[in-house]
Amino acid sequence: MRMPTMRLPLYIPLRIPRHTARAATAAAAAAAAFALGGCASTKPPPLQLAPDMAVTQAIGTHAYHGRFAVRYSDQSGNARNVYGNFDWQQHGDDVSVELRSPLGQTLAIVKASPRTASLELPNRQPQYATDVGDLMQHALGFSLPLAGLRYWLLPTPAPATPATTVRDPADATRITQIRQDGWTIDYVAYADAPATGVKRVNIVRATPPLDIKLVLDQ
Repeated sequence: MRMPTMRLPLYIPLRIPRHTARAATAAAAAAAAFALGGCASTKPPPLQLAPDMAVTQAIGTHAYHGRFAVRYSDQSGNARNVYGNFDWQQHGDDVSVELRSPLGQTLAIVKASPRTASLELPNRQPQYATDVGDLMQHALGFSLPLAGLRYWLLPTPAPATPATTVRDPADATRITQIRQDGWTIDYVAYADAPATGVKRVNIVRATPPLDIKLVLDQ
């Protein structure tokens, strides 16, 4: 007996509710817009050191060794120069800087903390004051900006006051200049790999004139 032949339709129409179709169309359009937006988006800017991170780094322990040259004007307006070697020791909020002549003799030892500052000169009794800047200016004729240097040597602007930062167009992770609190800090060179950090920095103030050059040995 011959079985009856069954003919299947080539396709079965699928009826999709209108609201479902509209949702699918909207989703597809959103996905396309997202894809196009991703293609057109620019490269995100390099991450910058947040102020709170800068504070965390600055209150840590740091040690710098190198050479310095300071050009300043005395009370009569005459240009003076002093240069030599330095050791910077920092533990939290406490900073100690020893300035030595090129032959190794100690010129001065400056210590600063949030509450007091001291300065020791060879064969003299230590001097104390609440402000390290006034103490150095009176004893040495010039004052190092220790509060700012704590951050500038990292390098990053100090978080307490406004600053202008310029980055290297060839390497956005490196700062080339900071202008803050009347100072211009130019980063002349960074250490080569595998060492890291600042190698040479010039720090200048126009009024009263003061020019500080530091070379940090890694």
